[in-house]
Amino acid sequence: MKDDSYATVAETLKFEHPEWVEGWFYPDTWLYTAHTTDVALLKRAHQKMVKAVAQAWDSKVDGLPYKNENDLVTMASIIEKETAVAGERDQVASVFINRLRIGMRLQTDPTVIYGMGESYNGKLTRKDLETPTAYNTYVISGMPPGPIAVPSEASLQAAAHPAKTPYLYFVADGKGGHTFSTNLASHNKAVQVYIKALKDKNGQ
Repeated sequence: MKDDSYATVAETLKFEHPEWVEGWFYPDTWLYTAHTTDVALLKRAHQKMVKAVAQAWDSKVDGLPYKNENDLVTMASIIEKETAVAGERDQVASVFINRLRIGMRLQTDPTVIYGMGESYNGKLTRKDLETPTAYNTYVISGMPPGPIAVPSEASLQAAAHPAKTPYLYFVADGKGGHTFSTNLASHNKAVQVYIKALKDKNGQ
């Protein structure tokens, strides 16, 4: 395919939902022959993702604030970008679900970065967090309009089966994981611990 715009991809692959492109390709190692086309590979990846999403959607716990499967994939993509720790995925999911249920903004940095596109230079500033985009969850309420990455099956399952927790906040702990909190005061303390860990790591 010479034109890789979302509309062209959706039309070429005959998506059931042409507006759902980002995030809807299964991440995997794909074996193919010399004459396999890019379209054929993309179809395989999309079809496998459709099946994985359907399974997660059909098995999801009751009462989740998702309007449709794309919301589930969107949440999974946020989880995917927020943590690489397998045991944390369902806890991260619980934070965002808890926030949605009480009308609290998601305030997740990866959505801001995605919305910035090529203007992101590797550092987020306060101005970036305050600049409106369709994906800036510090500014918008509820879910962003679509996925911000290709989620793994583990993240899909976490989005469909979030842990039952009282958590509303989390921050990196400086050791590869995160510290989860139920209130802002505890969260702010965890942030200070993280800042100290960074300074200690850098010898400051």
